[in-house]
Amino acid sequence: MVLASIGSLYERAIVDTDRQPEFLFFVAFLLSFGFIRTSAHLIRAQVSWWPGNVSVGGTHIHHLVWGILLVLIFGYINIAFEPASPWVEISAVGFGIGTGLTLDEFALWLNLSDVYWSEKGRRSIDAVIVAASISGMVLIGFGAWVDVAEDVEAGVFALVGALGVLGILLALVNAAKEKFGIALASLFVWPVGLVGALRLAKPHSLWAHVLYSDQKTAAAAARFGQETTGERGSPGATAQAAGDQSAGAG
Repeated sequence: MVLASIGSLYERAIVDTDRQPEFLFFVAFLLSFGFIRTSAHLIRAQVSWWPGNVSVGGTHIHHLVWGILLVLIFGYINIAFEPASPWVEISAVGFGIGTGLTLDEFALWLNLSDVYWSEKGRRSIDAVIVAASISGMVLIGFGAWVDVAEDVEAGVFALVGALGVLGILLALVNAAKEKFGIALASLFVWPVGLVGALRLAKPHSLWAHVLYSDQKTAAAAARFGQETTGERGSPGATAQAAGDQSAGAG
């Protein structure tokens, strides 16, 4: 149900509304952040096969520099040229990559020093989380989120309704077995009713009268400490069936 709602959400909120560029920006942003954060960890661990930091004349060029350049370039392209497809999608990807590279070092903006691996560096991750959350909500749109919530709500109501019907059915079964206390509890807690429904009915109940054989009726009498008379056997049948008191349920 949830997967179907998400698929429907994508169709309505992205494909049908021509939001492919926004979606590509969002994906490129997340992927670039994940890549550059992984790269930083590999460099710090001094993994031999991974390229190291970029330096020019002994100066370390932080990746936020490349991110700022990408944001400036593709931002200007979109403003000045308003490119058509597929260039608008390519531009969105470039802008998303630049955003990811830049926000990964957001803490450096605030402190104007290399605090990437310090406690203050956590602000970069916080900034990415906030930016991703806002971008995702804007991308999908408020109306689509409402639609998903309504779909989930309908599913929850359907489930609750099905459990309510199950509780009523179990209550009727237990009442037919003369287990009136369990029948009442079944209306509120259906597992209690299920246990009662699976156990033997009382020997003089409607359930036993209609569905039980003589042997099973005697077993039920032994279970509840009662004697049976009439059509199903003579007095004393209880004692004869005592050994069968654990016979099948229901």
